[in-house]
Amino acid sequence: MCLSHLLKVTALLCLAQSSVVLAEVYFYVGPDGERMVSDRPVAGYQLIHRRDTLKNAGHILANRAIATGGPGKFQSYIHAASNRFGVDPALVEAVIQVESGFNPHAISSKGATGLMQLMQETASEYRVKDRHNPRQNINAGVAHLRKLMDKFNDDISLAVAAYNAGATAVEKYGGIPPYPETRQYVSKVMRFHSQYRQLRYGAE
Repeated sequence: MCLSHLLKVTALLCLAQSSVVLAEVYFYVGPDGERMVSDRPVAGYQLIHRRDTLKNAGHILANRAIATGGPGKFQSYIHAASNRFGVDPALVEAVIQVESGFNPHAISSKGATGLMQLMQETASEYRVKDRHNPRQNINAGVAHLRKLMDKFNDDISLAVAAYNAGATAVEKYGGIPPYPETRQYVSKVMRFHSQYRQLRYGAE
């Protein structure tokens, strides 16, 4: 049995009551207190327990949400926008994780606001009335990602760099701009993208 994707609570509790035995099972806690289970080490999360079986493991996850790439209440918005604009939902989740840590009330020192940290100019371009509104914010952020991916021929790293530093900077340098912040940003997003694809969607 493979646990290379995040399990939902009901499925996990069912497994926890069974006699399924794995080589190793890792339990993690995320930045929002969400719990996650995996069959391998995961970077970016705090390891809270490791064992070789799921039996009687329900107490480890009791009263905690299983991590699903962010709080579950945002998943419907993420998937709707991803389907609408043809953007990998794991990438959207990765961008949100790095941009705001899934905090819809986040505001940067530069005025970027909400889950996908929209600047007012970008929000206006996509007719966002309330940047703190998760659905509006995610829809506009994903639409902007789609625009950048189209501009850079579906090169995810360049689109992500442009999301952070602007398309003009990416064009100017013919690639990821040599800004430490942008390079670190791209590295983080790509890492989370890979993790979410593997753990949540079972993809390589």
